[in-house]
Amino acid sequence: MISFLMHEKQDTVGVAVVDLKAGQTVQGRSLHGNASPKVKVLSDILLGHKIALVNFKPGDTVIKYGVDIGKIVAPVKKGEHVHVHNLKTKRW
Repeated sequence: MISFLMHEKQDTVGVAVVDLKAGQTVQGRSLHGNASPKVKVLSDILLGHKIALVNFKPGDTVIKYGVDIGKIVAPVKKGEHVHVHNLKTKRW
């Protein structure tokens, strides 16, 4: 079952299409190409929220839908929830 989508091949986060529970190994699907990565979920992630597809360190850029959506402000491991607690806009 597909549990998250990557919209562009350079995306560093996926978007959950179902609620994800910590401890699950889930499969994603790329909308471009045949990529279907598997990721172990490290924290609960709600439908529509972001899952890290790579390890991030503070200052790293997050790419979603092929677009820079901000910078990481706290370390994030592959499989963790990416949201307002660890991602901030670069505007302010």
